[in-house]
Amino acid sequence: MNTTNILFPSNIFHDVERTYQQLLAPLYGEAEVRQFVRLLAEEYLGWNTTQLLLRRHESINQSDLLRFHWALVALQQQRPIQHIIGHTDFCGCRIAVNGNVLIPRPETEEIVLRTLQRQKKHNDSAPRILDLCTGSGCIAIALKKALPTATVIAVDVSEEALQMARRNAADNQVDITFVQADVLNPSALATTLQEISHPNPYSLIISNPPYVRHSEKAQMHANVLNYEPAMALFVPDHDALCFYRAIAAFAAEHLSPQGLLTLEINEALGEATAAVLQGSGFSPIVHNDFRDVPRSIEAVKQ
Repeated sequence: MNTTNILFPSNIFHDVERTYQQLLAPLYGEAEVRQFVRLLAEEYLGWNTTQLLLRRHESINQSDLLRFHWALVALQQQRPIQHIIGHTDFCGCRIAVNGNVLIPRPETEEIVLRTLQRQKKHNDSAPRILDLCTGSGCIAIALKKALPTATVIAVDVSEEALQMARRNAADNQVDITFVQADVLNPSALATTLQEISHPNPYSLIISNPPYVRHSEKAQMHANVLNYEPAMALFVPDHDALCFYRAIAAFAAEHLSPQGLLTLEINEALGEATAAVLQGSGFSPIVHNDFRDVPRSIEAVKQ
């Protein structure tokens, strides 16, 4: 039995597009479904946005039709589109993703772009950058790509995540040192980094650590809860700032004078996170994201 006949009335691309809207718009909304179709057409057919507009009345072959079929089935199950096509774009870098790493988000991209603007103003010819809780490696890779003379080291506790990060660094042709270590243990982290003879101190320490409280799970979408790694997302309600305390303690010892500490934060815990950094000798500034909610902190030593 040809299962594609169940979903698509023909192999005309317009019928594929229309079926996507009929079946997925109630779940995602029309605008997001159009984005899904655009991304899949680029991935499966090699069509850019203009070609998609001009060629939507053309037929596609049975093999490609089947790929659109299974992508539609996966989207009905709320599997992330980035997992379906296997990658996403982050600051102009192609980042592969799977269930072992968080999917890079626009909020994080905004933080990286702001950090790059600040770094470039400082005219540091050879910055030393440490990315903690690197996950897919997207932050470290974007920074190294934009600052090719920088020394970049990236840390994660998950070997599976580091495997993906190493692949992404290779795909983007950047030289980054990846280290498996537990950020929650600052002294052990320092020892591990010393063992690889990484230069100290650091010009920039940056991190997007776990910060979603378990009580906030109910507010999250199924495509995140069911497909992204819980260890990279959640922290206990009774100790929601555990990563920030550990990172602040490490940075207080290993960040250079006038060096920058940049952290992505829980929008509900901006003031509390800033207080942690102040207690470790930093002067924090909270920044809102494009949705106008607190999303990051920049801090320098007092």
